[in-house]
Amino acid sequence: MNFQNKIWGRHPVCEAIRSGKRPIEIIFLSKDSKGDVIEEIKKLAKEKDIDLVRKDKGFFYNFGQSHQGVAALLGDSERKTETSVEDILEISKNNGKPAFILLLDSITDPHNLGAILRTAESAGVDGVIIPKHRACGLTGTVAKTSAGAVEHVLIAQVTNLSQEIERLKKENIWVVGLESSAKQSIYEIDLKMSLALVIGSEGEGLHRLIKEKCDFLTNLPMNGAINSLNASVATGICLYEAVRQRKN
Repeated sequence: MNFQNKIWGRHPVCEAIRSGKRPIEIIFLSKDSKGDVIEEIKKLAKEKDIDLVRKDKGFFYNFGQSHQGVAALLGDSERKTETSVEDILEISKNNGKPAFILLLDSITDPHNLGAILRTAESAGVDGVIIPKHRACGLTGTVAKTSAGAVEHVLIAQVTNLSQEIERLKKENIWVVGLESSAKQSIYEIDLKMSLALVIGSEGEGLHRLIKEKCDFLTNLPMNGAINSLNASVATGICLYEAVRQRKN
């Protein structure tokens, strides 16, 4: 089953309707679903003239786990207007603050990607840049795991991450890569500058070329027996260290 044009779960569907970034053709609710979020979905669907259909529980088994009796079928285009790196840079230039951009080097686990997007949106990043190939796309599982954050954070999918890093550097944005072998910890790096943080894949970390393009490499101190963290956890620590520094 192709999940690219479907989302499920109460909060992801609610946020998709509210944001209006993606055209929704129809919303499915289980016949016994109820609660505040369900009422909000019904209200928003009526306001935006989206068809709403009640279905038996068995219908939702096609929409993956944790569907919560809610699913939505999207239109032909995944987003009304595809986000570009230029869009993200425009946001960075106009918000009156140093740039705060996240790049993901080949994250392949949709649960990790969803959790990262949720944290990125909460931390207030200007946008997220991800590769189109050899990485997880914006699937229904990503939308569900992000708890609706995928509808609010700007996400640019690019063909060549290395080239985009060069573009960011020409815009006077410093590129900091998370790398376990780096000599400086995240707590020793100035993150108040215009920043693009690069996080590597779950298994391989940063690819060699991406690593070479970074202005700085930094690590997270590992004081226990385990020498690495889940990609989404590591991203959260780094993003909120930047948030902490920028508030001081």
